[in-house]
Amino acid sequence: MRSLTRGNLKTAIASVRGAKWRSLMTMMGIIIGIVSVVTVVSIGEGVKHQVEAQTNHLGKDLITIRPGQTVNRDKNGTISGVNLFAGYMTSGTLTDEDVRTIQKTKDVSKAVPLSIVAGKLVHDNRQYPGVVVVGTTPELPAVFHQKLAYGDFFTINDSNENGAIIGTKVAQDVFGQDVPLGQSFDFQGQSFVVRGIFDEFKNAPLSLEADFNNAIFIPYQVVQDMTSKKAQIYEVLAQSKPGASPNVVASRITDTIKASHGNQEDFTVLRAGETLSVTSNILNLLTRFIGGIAAISLLVGGIGIMNVMLVSVTERMHEIGIRKAVGASSRQIMNQFLVEATVLSVTGGIIGVIVSLLINVILLLFTPLHPIISWQVVALAAGVSLVVGIVFGTAPALKAARKDPIDALRNE
Repeated sequence: MRSLTRGNLKTAIASVRGAKWRSLMTMMGIIIGIVSVVTVVSIGEGVKHQVEAQTNHLGKDLITIRPGQTVNRDKNGTISGVNLFAGYMTSGTLTDEDVRTIQKTKDVSKAVPLSIVAGKLVHDNRQYPGVVVVGTTPELPAVFHQKLAYGDFFTINDSNENGAIIGTKVAQDVFGQDVPLGQSFDFQGQSFVVRGIFDEFKNAPLSLEADFNNAIFIPYQVVQDMTSKKAQIYEVLAQSKPGASPNVVASRITDTIKASHGNQEDFTVLRAGETLSVTSNILNLLTRFIGGIAAISLLVGGIGIMNVMLVSVTERMHEIGIRKAVGASSRQIMNQFLVEATVLSVTGGIIGVIVSLLINVILLLFTPLHPIISWQVVALAAGVSLVVGIVFGTAPALKAARKDPIDALRNE
């Protein structure tokens, strides 16, 4: 029995090698399906680890308040869905009064507004449209748990002055150096002087936070004066007092703002760990979408294998007749063609995993993503390709096994 299986395997491998291009085209659907699944799951795992690392860096006491109801919660308060466009449709729902309300909430130690300002940034007569300018208050570094690499942050005493703190990417892209302290730039017709450079922020892909490495921070009061108090608040970062429960503080913030908004919940309060939940919801939507594409690819690949094997049965009808004439049973004939279909499918799965590994290496080297491949995903890919080969190889194998030896020998 073992020798028969070994012989079928050798025959199957020889058949695949004998028609390399046809076999490759046949396996293409399997390859695309496996690549889609392995790559997306690997990216998802990597993003979750990055978001978790970012959350740990920002601290468990950080509470984020954003305009618009960007998440849906179930009766237990757990995030059940994400509406990413809600914040854009209701971007002006957070006000200075809300910031003061948050600051007065019990067990809140700090509350920092972030207001993104549109405008042209000019340095050495060149414009830099991609830079984010953020108006904020002196407590930002403490709330973010973020240190400055050089210089210092502005204080309450100089909140009306045009000092700026920049991210590492701005230092390189705009000023062309690591430490551009004392350099100046123009923004909305006003001149600002760089007084500090942040350490590099640990940004996570698919996070709702902006890339603060590419941001310039200026005093919130200056932004208000610059825009005639019309600057909209992008988010408010609150920090709970030591010993206080961030969950309890977040609930209090929700209740107080809701009361001041006429019982309208046109804002979102996120606790530290919920950033990962939001990202997971986004990734789940992406995984379902790619999973649908992968399922279609695997179905097409399976049908391709079945069609090619049916053609192979027809082409090798005389061989089937000879084997049956010398004593081969229908089961042996069936096993032969079933093994060939399985070899095609499993080979496609192996190629798909290899291509996925190459894609993940490219993403790791040339993008901010850090994909993580788990052995469970590889094992699942191998199992799926094996099942596809067996399922779609059954029909051609049955056709070959049921062929009458006399009719098969007449076929040239």
